[in-house]
Amino acid sequence: MPVVLEVEGVTLAFSGLVALDGVSFDVREGELLAIIGPNGAGKTSIFNCLNGVYRPQSGRMRFLGHDLGRLRPHEIARLGVARVFQSIELFPQMTVADNLMLGRHHLMRAGLLAGSLWLGPARREEVRHRRRVEEVIDFLEMEAIRDHRVAGLPYGLQKRVQLGRALAMEPKLLLLDEPVAGMNLEETEDIARFILDVQEELGVTQIIVDHDMAVVLDVAERVVVLDFGRKIAEGTPQEIRTHPDVARAYLGEQLEVAAS
Repeated sequence: MPVVLEVEGVTLAFSGLVALDGVSFDVREGELLAIIGPNGAGKTSIFNCLNGVYRPQSGRMRFLGHDLGRLRPHEIARLGVARVFQSIELFPQMTVADNLMLGRHHLMRAGLLAGSLWLGPARREEVRHRRRVEEVIDFLEMEAIRDHRVAGLPYGLQKRVQLGRALAMEPKLLLLDEPVAGMNLEETEDIARFILDVQEELGVTQIIVDHDMAVVLDVAERVVVLDFGRKIAEGTPQEIRTHPDVARAYLGEQLEVAAS
């Protein structure tokens, strides 16, 4: 499959602290790539660079031919890059359906006057966007909670709503920042299933970052491993499971003690 994202030699530092040190990898169309590593390895920093939140000091990031390093976050979103954040970033007093509608905002074209008066074009556009939101609700099996306020939902369902809002953006690249963090086993299995469905049924390219190694290695086709901002390994889940540098990064001194 063609490469849709190229990350080449990206370096990011804060007052002498190097968060990313010459990181390079690519992502192919329709692929589910995982980025893993211990705490502080630079995983979220990669996402912040891809989102336009951080600007790396050197290196290049190209998505579908566009230089992401020159674009602002809203411009990157318009290219089709959506993100599911680690923490809950929803409007708690709004319903599930209305939170998903916010994911359609960058796709709306009706002007201020037509929108405020709800004239013909604005009305037809809203109906079209509402229809797409209902498709996402059905896809993520949220029909029973579509009219519920987000604040009253369990944590796992709120995370599912976040995934739904990202899908409502019709992304070409979906960034999943620790999507199963803080979940119980049942919630984790549900989200993992939906992540696979997004790839297999919708064909959306995804990058997942998470501390749950079992989930990541089960769903990913290819894995990039970071440690202290540097890429130390890349390969299939099976290759990563048996890679000595990966074991050393996660276990550190424990591995050396056990070996001795």
